[in-house]
Parts: sequence; structure tokens; C-alpha cells
Amino acid sequence: MQKQEVTADFIACLAQDPKTTLTIDEMNAITTQAAKILQEAELIAVPLPVLCEFVWVLNRGYKISIADIASAIHQLRNTVNVVMDEPAAEAGLQVLNAGGDFADGVIAYEGEFLGADNLVSFDKKAVSVLQSLGKSAQLIFSDGSCEVTIEISHSYTYTVLYEKHYLSCR
Repeated sequence: MQKQEVTADFIACLAQDPKTTLTIDEMNAITTQAAKILQEAELIAVPLPVLCEFVWVLNRGYKISIADIASAIHQLRNTVNVVMDEPAAEAGLQVLNAGGDFADGVIAYEGEFLGADNLVSFDKKAVSVLQSLGKSAQLIFSDGSCEVTIEISHSYTYTVLYEKHYLSCR
């Protein structure tokens, strides 16, 4: 797929806030300024936490549809000077499209990338969605018990994102 240039229209789509109190002239000025900065940038690095926050704000804050969020991420990804972890972003979109949280897909992808075979989480919805996608995921209960036995000798990584706890075991 060919990369695209950053345009003022693209920035306006990303920057639109239905609750804004800015005038049309103020919004146009901000959009033009943002587009200029992005067009002149040699490289725009979009780290995964930024994508997670971007999706969360659009979905929960502005009630933007999943389809429109996916389209915005694809447009951003296909912009000439933008770099991001594309496989992780796609994993996040897959979980989002299945009814889960984008961040849960990113976390599961990174756990697999780091060599984990199984995601263990306190988040029932995350486990359910990941399992529905054929991923290995297990629920850990509030008393610390888990649906699987985890031997002490197994290596693990532990990541905290917001108030959810994830333990990727192998």
C-alpha cells in the first residue's frame, strides 16, 4: 500500500471534537498549524501507548465508531512520515473489532512477541475476547487462584496498564 501525505483535512478529521467550544476559524487555524508541523516533520513516531490513548479517547470520550477509529489508524499508519509498531496496532484493532479493548490486543501481542505462550489477567472481558480469537488466555481470580497451574520455574512478565494487571506466562 502506498503511503499518503498528511493533509489539513486528515488532521481536521482527527482533531474534530463534537463538544468543542472553538469557533470554526479557531479550529481551522489549529488544524492548519498541526498539519504544517506534521507535514514538515521528517519522522512522526507513534508509540503504542499513544495509540492506546488515541483509541480510548476517540471511543470512550467522543463515542467514535470502531470502524471510524480503525480507518483513522489505517490512515495514520499509511502516512509517509509516520512510523509505528504496525503488527501490534493490527493486533489491537483485531481485539477492538471483536468487542474488546485495543490496549488488551496490544498487550497480548507484546506478550507473544516477548515469548509468552499464555496471557493471565484479572480482566474477564479481555480473557473472553482473546479466547474467542483463538489466543491462549486465562482468568486469574480475585483470591489469586487461576484456571491453570503456573509453575514457579516458568518465566513471566508483568505489565500494569491503567488499573488492569496482566501476567504473561510461558
